[in-house]
Amino acid sequence: MNPSDKDRRHFLRGAALAATAVTAGAVSRVGAASLPEAALQTSAATQPPLQPATGRPYQAVVTLNGWTLPWRMKNGVKEFHLVAEPVVREIAPGMKANLWGYNGQSPGPTIEVVEGDRVRIFVTNKLPEATSVHWHGQRLPNGMDGVSGLTQPAIPPGKTYVYEFTARRAGTFMYHPHADEMVQMAMGMMGFWVTHPKDPNAMRVDRDFVFLMNAYDIAPGAAVPKVSTMLDFNLWTWNSRAFPGIDPLVVRQNDRVRIRVGNLTMTNHPLHLHGHEFSVTGTDGGWVPPAARWPEVTTDIAVGQMRAIEFDATEEGDWALHCHKAHHTMNAMGHDVPTMIGVDQSRVVEKISKLIPDYMAMGDKGGSMDGMEMPLPENTLPMMTGTGPYGPIEMGGMFSTVKVRRHLARDDYRDPGWYRAPSGTVAREWRGEMPEARRAVGSHTTPATLDVVKPGGHHGH
Repeated sequence: MNPSDKDRRHFLRGAALAATAVTAGAVSRVGAASLPEAALQTSAATQPPLQPATGRPYQAVVTLNGWTLPWRMKNGVKEFHLVAEPVVREIAPGMKANLWGYNGQSPGPTIEVVEGDRVRIFVTNKLPEATSVHWHGQRLPNGMDGVSGLTQPAIPPGKTYVYEFTARRAGTFMYHPHADEMVQMAMGMMGFWVTHPKDPNAMRVDRDFVFLMNAYDIAPGAAVPKVSTMLDFNLWTWNSRAFPGIDPLVVRQNDRVRIRVGNLTMTNHPLHLHGHEFSVTGTDGGWVPPAARWPEVTTDIAVGQMRAIEFDATEEGDWALHCHKAHHTMNAMGHDVPTMIGVDQSRVVEKISKLIPDYMAMGDKGGSMDGMEMPLPENTLPMMTGTGPYGPIEMGGMFSTVKVRRHLARDDYRDPGWYRAPSGTVAREWRGEMPEARRAVGSHTTPATLDVVKPGGHHGH
């Protein structure tokens, strides 16, 4: 067993013991038996949509690298059970983090209900400290708003509290603690909530994806986030996953696609889609009236906001979807690294290599990691990683692809592999003749005084 495995087992065992120590008197056997089952999910793969077997019908969403929480119907009330607990989350292959989340994952499972549903959510606290759940953006009784000390007592370790309210308006929302929230959210405690319209055909799309933007500061070789970090995060993630650990969004050609994105990081994120233009159709305040929607290829999502975008997937291929802040598409970022472009490091490398044989100079020609292999601390992701059909994809962090394919089945979300571009449609090296280069002579050159470089190196006017 390697050290990181031992750390993870110790992390989970210690937290479980802390919760068990106070659980015995918290919920009676009769009370525990009356709770809905606390479903558990530990896979980091995108799960198929959970089609409603009970309750009113709706079009289910797909949570990117996540899942939807099952429920039970009891006397007309839709009941859920959330368990706040320590979890181990694979950020990407090669790295796992010790986080806090719900029902085995960070973020927690998506909760899906229908407008007008009476909803009851049991929340069991298996953390070593008190917590609460705030239902971000919802209209509900003040005592159900989930702000510890203000609208309710905090939920002590080992206790189960119940929230109950009516989902009054359709829309896209989030949930997260309002108890020691800087620590708890920095540890990964958050989740998505979707309230579907009463009419299952209202605003209907073919594929409906959801994910949360979150961020962590985890030192190379470590597994637990630094919870006091304010801005300098080094892992920028979607649903606690970093590329190449983020699954693709798989759609059929000509599908109407909706992507709902919530931002629970500490900074804004301009979300950019390649190959298509989209409309901004919703916020956490509600749906944008059709006459007020606007076209974009990039939309900025501020802290605490949600944006829903929609487009027709008319263009076949593998199209990038990413945050347009360049350092948010890198992993394990170091913020104090000097710029070394143009600096001759050859003499330094020669001296250091005598002491460290595998030392590698970096940055003298730019930041490219193409072809580089260098040792990393255990449980650490390289800054830019992932390989596509044409070589390294120098991206990390908040990056994925929208894979548009012609012949997918309606409910097929499986990764179809890389797009095979038709012959002659891929950018390629030019091997023909080059046009003559025209360079201006002097600082006040007119078009009549151009120095033309002709083949063979001769000049003329």
